Amino acid sequence: MTLRVAVPDLVSPSYFPLIAAVELGFFRKEGLDAAIELLYPVTRTYEELREGRLDFVGGAAHAALYAFKDWAGGRLLCALARNMYWFLVLRRNLNAKPGDLSAVKGLRIGAAPGPVDGLKRMLAVAGIDPARDVQIGPVPGTAAGAAVSFGLLAAKALEDGKIDGFWANGMGAEVALRGGYGSVVIDARRNGPEDARGYTFPALVATEKTTREEPLKAQAAVRAVQAAQKALREDPERATEVGRKLFPRMEAALIAELIRRDAAFYDAAISTADVESMNRFAADIGLLARPVPYQQVVFSVKP
Repeated sequence: MTLRVAVPDLVSPSYFPLIAAVELGFFRKEGLDAAIELLYPVTRTYEELREGRLDFVGGAAHAALYAFKDWAGGRLLCALARNMYWFLVLRRNLNAKPGDLSAVKGLRIGAAPGPVDGLKRMLAVAGIDPARDVQIGPVPGTAAGAAVSFGLLAAKALEDGKIDGFWANGMGAEVALRGGYGSVVIDARRNGPEDARGYTFPALVATEKTTREEPLKAQAAVRAVQAAQKALREDPERATEVGRKLFPRMEAALIAELIRRDAAFYDAAISTADVESMNRFAADIGLLARPVPYQQVVFSVKP
């Protein structure tokens, strides 16, 4: 039976190590037949995982809590990369300075369910009320359950003047930047607030049922991701092969460069500090009601 592996954003570098693990044959080398699916937004993706309609999900680690309350029933298998990974892009003619969060005041910012948590918390910590000082909402054209590559729609909405900025993936940011209508204000991994980098990270996620009843399958999936991360670190051009299969032409031509930039963050390990930081963020935004130890969040992969 073909495993159903879903991501909430496809034409993007965000979950690319998982996409590459499937499309470059690393799942197959582990004896797993798998296919990638796109299901937006991440909150819906995790709900489908919880209900047993998906086998694995690549998504924002903290967002699993929308489906698995206080981590009951869900497990992080490994990191797809390190740190919070989204970009704040504003209209270029606003002349916002890199790192200046106050530039969002009075603007219309598009963001997706799940990722929006990081933006709102980052603004609140900076003394900017995300409910009063800025309008944050969905990007026109996005709908739950649709096959939506959010970053591309966000970039198009910015170009069309439907929003003043967006919080989205590196592909959307790059498209807006190259199009001449967007400028990157925050790259969360690189010039965002240091504490915010630990809010979340892209992760491979499964149900606790899978890790309990089919641990070898879970371990094989982790090895496939690790192999893909290694392959992409060593030769980012391999990303183009995947992009040509799944992406529009322009984005397929861009993906290798975006992967080259991100390759230094490709590490599958999830540390105790990673979980503590993520859980603290989740508690701060009301998504986690009680402390949960590392062992109840992360699946222990045997060597």
